[in-house]
Amino acid sequence: MNRLVPIGKAAEVLGVSIPTLRRWEAEGRISPERTSSGHRRYDLAALKPELFHAPSDTRRTLAYARVSSHDEKEDLERQKQVLEMYCARQGWAFEILSDLGSGMNYQKKGLKKLIEVILEGSVGRLVLTHKDRLLRFGAELIFAICEAKEVEVVILNQGSRSDASPAQQGEDADTSFEEDLARDVLEIITVFSARLYGCRSRKNKKLLENLKKAVE
Repeated sequence: MNRLVPIGKAAEVLGVSIPTLRRWEAEGRISPERTSSGHRRYDLAALKPELFHAPSDTRRTLAYARVSSHDEKEDLERQKQVLEMYCARQGWAFEILSDLGSGMNYQKKGLKKLIEVILEGSVGRLVLTHKDRLLRFGAELIFAICEAKEVEVVILNQGSRSDASPAQQGEDADTSFEEDLARDVLEIITVFSARLYGCRSRKNKKLLENLKKAVE
């Protein structure tokens, strides 16, 4: 929208009559500019500034933390502290969601709420310590939804946790990469066990038992 408009357009945008604008000018309440040919031009940015200022983004920041099992509650709390300190330093108003559960589990309460509010459009930013804290597999789908909903994704430590130094792993309070991955592999084996056991194959059962022992 042009800032400088003729009197008819200015009256239309302001919702008043042309005589009213002329009266305001006579009373000194407004002061139109003039073109080189002497025509009045009204500055809408001065008369109705809200038309030229984008509304502030009131969408909230969400931080998400996860560990795989209940015996890692202390690690979860440290991870949440890292997220809290980071968001506070940025001056963001934020909320932290967390889960105790495998990275292969898509039914976790915190994750489901996270997806729900992103789809609602009430989230403007998602903060994670590592990508795999969201999901072991499938995080890219969540990130695609974030992009579609114009949600900024902030990952404090890029790359997988297997690439992080021991100091970095301690900083974002995760369990070791190997232990976490082993739990997820066991969960995959358990899912396939339920299917293969139905085939009543001793060979399949023996194979799965050996895999479980190797992972453990």
